Amino acid sequence: MIHPTAMVDAGAQIGEGTRIWHFCHIMPGACIGPDCSLGQNVFVADRVRLGRGVKVQNNVSLYEGVEIEDEVFLGPSVVFTNIKNPRAAVVRRTEYLKTLVGRGATIGANATLVCGLTIGQYAFIGAGAVVTRSVPDYALIVGNPGRQIGWMSAHGHRLHFDEAGLATCPGDGQHYRLLRCKVQRVDS
Repeated sequence: MIHPTAMVDAGAQIGEGTRIWHFCHIMPGACIGPDCSLGQNVFVADRVRLGRGVKVQNNVSLYEGVEIEDEVFLGPSVVFTNIKNPRAAVVRRTEYLKTLVGRGATIGANATLVCGLTIGQYAFIGAGAVVTRSVPDYALIVGNPGRQIGWMSAHGHRLHFDEAGLATCPGDGQHYRLLRCKVQRVDS
């Protein structure tokens, strides 16, 4: 489904079941996976990749260098950058830095991500956070500058680890282990 006010340039790849809403602009080299939803006023630049089931809320611009893995949630007005030192009078198109958002991650409304980072799988970036460093899998990041205050489950619940480094998600019962500042799911 592509809303009549959206512009999808020839050459853009749009996966089956994807919905593109009002006033979006998809550039010719963009690749959007199946079952995605792009809210009102979303911009997707050349060579941007979105995986399966990505939800992009209103007013998000995805610039060249951004790669979004499967089942990522991008809240309203999330900001991505692709140059660390922009100047209007200096062309730096060959200096775009890659930003990778891992599978299942959530980035809250109005968060800003400086380019060149990796956001780990199932990480959770709070609303309004300013992320200046790469983020581990399952990490909970808030504030400006963004700082880690805990861990989140793949189901989207805060994890509370016991003395043995084990936690159970209250939402789905999945077990997790914290070992050497890394979280892993534990098979039940």
